[in-house]
Amino acid sequence: MHPFSATRPPKLALGLGLVGLIPFVSGALGLWVTPEAWRERVLEELLAYAAIVLAFMGAIHWGLAMRAGEESSQAPIQLALSVIPPLLGWVGLSLPINLALPVFFTAFATLYFADVWAVRHGLAPVWYPALRKPLSILVVLSLMVAWLAVGRVF
Repeated sequence: MHPFSATRPPKLALGLGLVGLIPFVSGALGLWVTPEAWRERVLEELLAYAAIVLAFMGAIHWGLAMRAGEESSQAPIQLALSVIPPLLGWVGLSLPINLALPVFFTAFATLYFADVWAVRHGLAPVWYPALRKPLSILVVLSLMVAWLAVGRVF
């Protein structure tokens, strides 16, 4: 079977994706248990990591656009999808915290559907949504938990 048509993500991709969740989960939970003097720092690091991951996710779409080729009608969409996530991360970092967190979790939730679109158009591997869905859910939930913590402690 060609790796692009496999339905289950490679174990390495899944493992690395799970490792990439550590800052999201620990940051969100850390806002609830960290001493007050450190909470602002925990939140800054969580938001910085979220912005970095959005840039990474945008780069994936840049690669998919390159794979599609200039003659593809999907390439311009993929190129737009490569620039929007890092821009949202940048905007999110400049907003007040109570607005930044919804921007981030909305961006990650929406990006999952962009990934599914890329699979439907043959630009990303069939297994990609099986990897992205649980990771996206945990990222969005972590950012929502952080948002609740911000409302409680800040």
